Amino acid sequence: MNTYPPEQDTVQEAAFQSPAPEIRYQPRSRQGPEPSTGNKLSGAALAISILALILAGTALFLTLRPEQQPEQQADVSAEEPVTFRFGDRVMTPLEGMPLNPYDRSAFLSDSAGRVAYEKDGVRAKTGVDVSTYQKDIDWQAVAADGIDFAILRLGYRGYTEGGLFMDQTFETNLDGALGAGLDVGVYFFSQAITPEEAEEEAAYVLNAVEGYEIAYPIAFDWEPIAPGNGARTETLDNDTLTRCADAFCAKIRQAGYQPAVYFNQSLGYLRYDLRELTEYTLWLAEYDTIPDFYYHFDLWQYTHTGQVAGIQGDVDLDLDLR
Repeated sequence: MNTYPPEQDTVQEAAFQSPAPEIRYQPRSRQGPEPSTGNKLSGAALAISILALILAGTALFLTLRPEQQPEQQADVSAEEPVTFRFGDRVMTPLEGMPLNPYDRSAFLSDSAGRVAYEKDGVRAKTGVDVSTYQKDIDWQAVAADGIDFAILRLGYRGYTEGGLFMDQTFETNLDGALGAGLDVGVYFFSQAITPEEAEEEAAYVLNAVEGYEIAYPIAFDWEPIAPGNGARTETLDNDTLTRCADAFCAKIRQAGYQPAVYFNQSLGYLRYDLRELTEYTLWLAEYDTIPDFYYHFDLWQYTHTGQVAGIQGDVDLDLDLR
């Protein structure tokens, strides 16, 4: 989202066939009885035939023996492991993680750069996500421009000192979006470094939305800060990050709301163990007209340069693919 706060706290078959031996018959001699050669010739022919059969059988046996096959033949028939690419990396899929289920041919783009998804007569809802960076918003104009839902930044944790702060436009945006008839969700920009801090962030969010109709997810939005900025999260390991997301979402769910985890491809492939988060709504940021992310996700933020009536400048656009 690029919404970190300012630094304010921020076989071959072988068969042998022997020809039958040629037997020549001589005329009977007038001067004596014919020599007895018939039996000898028949016996020899029989022996030769048997020998030929033995040789043929032996050759066939040797040809068909599995251990005589070229060793590499087994390697050719072996199934290749499944992999996919992410940039210059060859990735091995996470065992047990659901895959991207969406029909690529069902994604359509219009001349204004908006993407739609329609499958079996059902069209995905379109939404925006906003923060104080979008300044004053005319929510009635937004709703009239084909927007179905809005996800609002509620607040953030500073990335140096770790304080919790409200987004300056949250309450105004919440009232405006609800008043325009949009479904509303929220997100919190996290810089939690322990699951306990993530739970603290969730409690902060729940207190702020009490009494409001929040029909869309409440999302955990953790993003890395560029090195050299003194971020508390600079050395955070992947396991702890995954546990932070889980802790935030579990507390949100306990309060009766829909929890979500927001991430881009790098976080999804290289940081989070998404198998631990599949019970929550997964919100992917991938800026393209068709999402290539290998695994399952529910919400898709497909651009950060969208144009919507009532919003000054660029805005994030999202599809709800659930």
